[in-house]
Amino acid sequence: MIWYLLLVVLVGLERVAELVVARRNTAWSMARGGVVAGQGHYPWMVALHTGLLVCAPLEVALAQRPFLPALGWPMLALVVAAQGLRWWCITSLGPRWNTQVIVVPGLPLVTRGPYRFPWLRHPNYVAVAVEGLALPLVHTAWMTALAFTVLNAVLMVVRIRCENAALTLASER
Repeated sequence: MIWYLLLVVLVGLERVAELVVARRNTAWSMARGGVVAGQGHYPWMVALHTGLLVCAPLEVALAQRPFLPALGWPMLALVVAAQGLRWWCITSLGPRWNTQVIVVPGLPLVTRGPYRFPWLRHPNYVAVAVEGLALPLVHTAWMTALAFTVLNAVLMVVRIRCENAALTLASER
């Protein structure tokens, strides 16, 4: 259980690093006329991601979930892969990446890194979905995995619609 808690803490620290990058990128975007969209869903996204990091180890401890190597090791590999994809997205978008939907009018869509694949318009959200399922399942916290996956799917419908609308509006300006 201790090593699992350490894993969750490391993922939490990664989220803090994301927030540092996002704060810097917000300043960059706003200095260039960035427009913020979809602020109504953002607190729900923060709550959902915080809930994942709190509920997964709580479920493991309170429900005495075992570590099952046949499940845990592949899920750990998926968590690591999701982190790699997330940071590939962050570095590919550069200062345009953010935790909020902020679009700088007039800038073309990014077409490098994972964004070069036309069939994968939102690769960062793939990373979020994989991590949200895999992180709890590393230590068989299946209720957290299920709850996060369902709630995240609903939130991603809202988020992707918001992001697509903001990008369309920005391209028209």
